[in-house]
Amino acid sequence: MSRDAIYIDKIHENGFTFDDRVASVFADMISRSVPGYGQTLQMVELLAHQYAQENSNLYDLGCSLGAATMALSRGAAGKQCAIIAVDNSPAMVERCREMLKDESVEIICGDIVEAGIENASVVVLNFVLQFVEKSQRLKLLTKICDGLRPGGVLILSEKIAFEDADENLRQIELHEAFKRAQGYSDMEISRKRTALENVLIPETQSVHHARLREAGFSASYTWFQCFNFASVIAIK
Repeated sequence: MSRDAIYIDKIHENGFTFDDRVASVFADMISRSVPGYGQTLQMVELLAHQYAQENSNLYDLGCSLGAATMALSRGAAGKQCAIIAVDNSPAMVERCREMLKDESVEIICGDIVEAGIENASVVVLNFVLQFVEKSQRLKLLTKICDGLRPGGVLILSEKIAFEDADENLRQIELHEAFKRAQGYSDMEISRKRTALENVLIPETQSVHHARLREAGFSASYTWFQCFNFASVIAIK
């Protein structure tokens, strides 16, 4: 696993993109940038074991290098499930295909907003919706809900914002302290924050839950939070 040193040098002046440079260090980048990321993957496996239905499809939308894809596969082991991973970054898809070349997984390079969802029992959006245009988020979630079997679930993990300005600031400060503890410098943190501005758009948990209800889910629950990152399960 290559170490993320992208923002030691001043690059990505046009904003953050999932290009080959990011793909080459993404595993290290996300583990050092998202508190609780490893535990989130463990729980994706557990939830897949709990909710995957026989002869159904499991989707990892915005799969990047396939970490959640593999968690789905492990969780559904022993069941006749098809695992489908989708990402719109050719660099990510190429590396994902190489990493999962020995697995029975279908990997598609395409836009998750336009991807077909059918006969699904588990769908994962693991820190992905925050990169989708706000105007497209309800459309995507509605399509997912429509493609789920009764009792199927969406596992949604996101960077979140807070309604109270003071709490929002404190949570950002704690997140940046976490990144410093992982070895990122203040300059790297600042440069990445600038690159992600207007690219990663977080929302509050109340907004997420309201949208999930509007999309057709019968219930949604927050099952994990660490600083300004949270994971939700939504049930059809």
